[in-house]
Amino acid sequence: MSSAKERAAMVRVDQAGEFGATRIYAGQLAVMGARHPTARAISHMAAQEERHRARLDALLVERRVRPTLLEPFWNVAGFALGAATALIGPEAAMACTAAVETEIDLHYGAQLAQLGDDDPELGGIITEFQAEEVEHRETALAAGAERAPAYPLLSAAIRMGCRAAIRLSERI
Repeated sequence: MSSAKERAAMVRVDQAGEFGATRIYAGQLAVMGARHPTARAISHMAAQEERHRARLDALLVERRVRPTLLEPFWNVAGFALGAATALIGPEAAMACTAAVETEIDLHYGAQLAQLGDDDPELGGIITEFQAEEVEHRETALAAGAERAPAYPLLSAAIRMGCRAAIRLSERI
């Protein structure tokens, strides 16, 4: 069972996460350029994240949920993370995606468990987006994420940052 307040927090944090994902990919593409072989996969994932963000932007308005006050920070932090990992190399950019999407998969799974049957519309959106996030993680792993320099450390740091961003965006 979830309360209206908990469902509002879900919409707020999910919108913030999808916004952050669009910024990560923007940073990666700014460094790599459109002609880099990895850019095609990144552009495809970025387009899906943009669609997710747009749907959650609309849900914020429909449900009168205030967005996170941290959006200006996520704007800069997301772009910086994307650019920094792309500067390390394409495998590091993919390691970033794999790490982020691992956390988002877990996050969406926990939301679905908490939501139960309380909100079929929101549950359907989360289920759809979760499947695409898992697809992104699999794409990143297939593209060499685990070959990134210091992969275990890089992945752990990014995952920890994601968990912190989730907790903060739920509340602030």
